[in-house]
Amino acid sequence: MENQPDSDDGGLQWYAQIGCLEQIENDDAERKNIIMGAFEIHKATKRRAKLRLGMSGPAGSGKTYSALLIAGGLGGRIGMIDTEHGSGDLYADLLPEGYDVLPLTPPFTPARYIEAIHALEQAGASTIIVDSLTHAWSGEGGSLDRQGKIADKSGNSWQAWRQVTPEHNALVEALLQSPCHIIATMRAKTEYVQERDERTGKQVVRKIGLAPIMRDGIEYEFTTFLELDVQHMAFVGKDRTRLLDGTIFKPDVDTGKQLLAWLDSGTDDIEVTRISMRAEQKAGLIDAINRAGTLDELFNAFSIAYRAATTLSDQEALAELTKVKDERKAALEAHDDAVLGVHA
Repeated sequence: MENQPDSDDGGLQWYAQIGCLEQIENDDAERKNIIMGAFEIHKATKRRAKLRLGMSGPAGSGKTYSALLIAGGLGGRIGMIDTEHGSGDLYADLLPEGYDVLPLTPPFTPARYIEAIHALEQAGASTIIVDSLTHAWSGEGGSLDRQGKIADKSGNSWQAWRQVTPEHNALVEALLQSPCHIIATMRAKTEYVQERDERTGKQVVRKIGLAPIMRDGIEYEFTTFLELDVQHMAFVGKDRTRLLDGTIFKPDVDTGKQLLAWLDSGTDDIEVTRISMRAEQKAGLIDAINRAGTLDELFNAFSIAYRAATTLSDQEALAELTKVKDERKAALEAHDDAVLGVHA
């Protein structure tokens, strides 16, 4: 089975096929040339927007429960990406209108998260709950796992990050560019502290949540970021809406309604010049997708194409590039199945 990619090699074979650091540097230069080229200048205006909400907390803090209540306040169809072994179904009766669940099992690669996000978008979800985003970082097949496997086989930790970081960034980009409201939960590192109970005078042990288990700086990617404790209270660590900044409260349906009112208070009528993707640029992206020899190469090629199309807000180009990607993926999977059949 010499031609069959090893799904458990941590991506080392993918890296060898790309061609080590020199090829990566060339790819980076090509990516910059593809994405750069169009600027949008307009007078600062409050726009209608979609929610980008992050929530972190220790076990038992109510992350899933709170996310569903807030999503209920936002209204519309709700879809949940469930990595927590079926916990998404435990609250089936929480919301009168219900919600959809997409179970996500290992490996928790960024690419699988992106596919799940796109699947819920295409299914008509208006709000997507990612429960939880932590698995994409520290779960089986997540970024830390992949980086460790590549580093173990290559002996070069820095080289491993050069491959893993673009994959992580592509997932963040998919969250930010989604046409849906996004609520992403994250586990928090847990610590126990001793405190004096004012009522009894005795020392008691209390569990507290610390930083989210995710790549450093993830909080900056969200419009609002909540930190939940085991009493299900949320501390607002960051809030660009300025509605909740610095407050401590218990999230509920009204929280979602309050955020929605702010999100919908802007305008869509902003005069800007939108530039369609150049024909030669699109042809180059299509060629790169069709030249992909493995699913990992295809993921890398389509990530570049996706960012280029979304940067220009060219939905027609994005639809065409997505169609080409799907066709190439089907061809690669058919080829892999044929190879397996030969060697069976």
